[in-house]
Amino acid sequence: MKKNILFVFAIAILIMPLQAQTRKHTLFKKKTAVADTVLGSQRLLEVMSLIQNSYVVDPNTDALSETAIRAMFRSLDPHSIYIPAKDVKRTNEALLGNFEGVGISFSVINDTIRISEVLSGGPSEKVGMLPGDKFLRIDGITATGDSANNAFAFRHLRGKKGTMVIVDMLRGTDTLTFYIERDKIPIHSVEVYFMEDDTIGYIALQRFARNSVDEFQKAVKELQKQGMKALILDLRGNSGGFLDIACGLANEFLSQGKLIVYQEGRTRPRQDFRANRRGNFRKGSLIVLIDEQSASASEIVSGAVQDWDRGILIGRRTYGKGLVQTMFTLSDGGQIRLTTARYFTPSGRCIQRPYTKGSDEYDNDLRDRYKRGELFSADSIHLPDSLKYQTVGGRTVYGGGGVMPDIFIPMDTTPSTKFYQECRRKGIINQFPHVWADKHRGDTLMPDFDTYLQNFDTLGIYQDFIAFATEKGVVRDSVQETCSDSVRAFNDRFLSLQIKGLVADRLFGRGHYYRVMKEQDTFYKVAVATLRKHDPLPSRP
Repeated sequence: MKKNILFVFAIAILIMPLQAQTRKHTLFKKKTAVADTVLGSQRLLEVMSLIQNSYVVDPNTDALSETAIRAMFRSLDPHSIYIPAKDVKRTNEALLGNFEGVGISFSVINDTIRISEVLSGGPSEKVGMLPGDKFLRIDGITATGDSANNAFAFRHLRGKKGTMVIVDMLRGTDTLTFYIERDKIPIHSVEVYFMEDDTIGYIALQRFARNSVDEFQKAVKELQKQGMKALILDLRGNSGGFLDIACGLANEFLSQGKLIVYQEGRTRPRQDFRANRRGNFRKGSLIVLIDEQSASASEIVSGAVQDWDRGILIGRRTYGKGLVQTMFTLSDGGQIRLTTARYFTPSGRCIQRPYTKGSDEYDNDLRDRYKRGELFSADSIHLPDSLKYQTVGGRTVYGGGGVMPDIFIPMDTTPSTKFYQECRRKGIINQFPHVWADKHRGDTLMPDFDTYLQNFDTLGIYQDFIAFATEKGVVRDSVQETCSDSVRAFNDRFLSLQIKGLVADRLFGRGHYYRVMKEQDTFYKVAVATLRKHDPLPSRP
């Protein structure tokens, strides 16, 4: 016993100097870092002072400081950003779930700002504005020609709730004046959900905003009342949002105590986020649709679903953003979103793609994926064995640059006909639905969406579109096509379906477009077929 004590004591004596040396080294590094920080800050102040006191003309120090800040952020990661005070409100609107304005969506076509959608219950709908109306003047300022751009429209149409804006609009050949009182306009995260059949439901989530989980829960409960037992969650194109909202959504699918995600950084110890027992869809088959534009919060949810074998991912490799930003507010009202940690999926994957070679390579990653053929074939994706991880059920998954789907869907490469391209270029595809819907509202052949679908061919809408395109100078039969008959037939079917969906949106509200277009959606069709074939990865206890 004494020998053991002496041995431990001897080892402790040997280790003590090493520990002291380590503490000294750590302390030295901290002192060096502090000294470097002080030196760097002093240098910045010194340069600003020299410019202020000695420059040939009176310098704009505010602009100089903003330039310096932006330059500093360019030296960090691609997701740390500086937001000037004047841009804070508009930048955060999509994440907060609302903004204040007149309640329309618009597009700029041929130097003209025209309404593409009037939001239900919003100020513009209350005064009688319609899709297709064109802006002539906003508060007496010309809104056509050089003024017709997104920045001009946002600047003059958005404003504080209760304030008034006067707009002169062109509807057909009539000039109309509207007095609109601005109000709070909700931005919905769930714009479409429906039942495919008696048991399979579909929900598309556009963003992870403050209201996203509430909207999702409402959709799930409504679909469950209709008999939903299996769910297709569409996260394609969803670029993410708040971390806690991502955890809130993942919580809907996972049983109590399961790890959703964890984060840690240089100054932030590991923090785990786990599911509680309040999820509304913890049982039942689940499929998540993802693509190369699914990022951040979308990757947290899809990563947790995959790692726990809770469901199947269908689509293409996601964007690859595994960095966590913390919001800091500056004294002048500006904000900084600073990367403070990395996040990791339950299996330990960090799905952040590399960014050390510069912003150009990082920004062009999706273009490079296209060139490598990755968007067309899963065999073109090569990841090292060091990035291999295991799901709870033993399946191999990968980190290091996005979340890989379980079932790959290649990008559609069918070329467009010249007729289709010309119709898109001239805005005819977007213009026609406004015109047709305005003329045929209340038609007895389409009292509701289902009847409209049944009578689409009888109504002759696609033939009306061809005639409308001819009036606009795009004659279908005179366009010189170089593609095959099969390609022309495919384009005709697709364009007819697109017109059917766009007109449905104008007549019956947003979200009906996708209910039509799902007929041509390979992702969706594979998901439905997979659910009907078997129960994929049934929920584990």
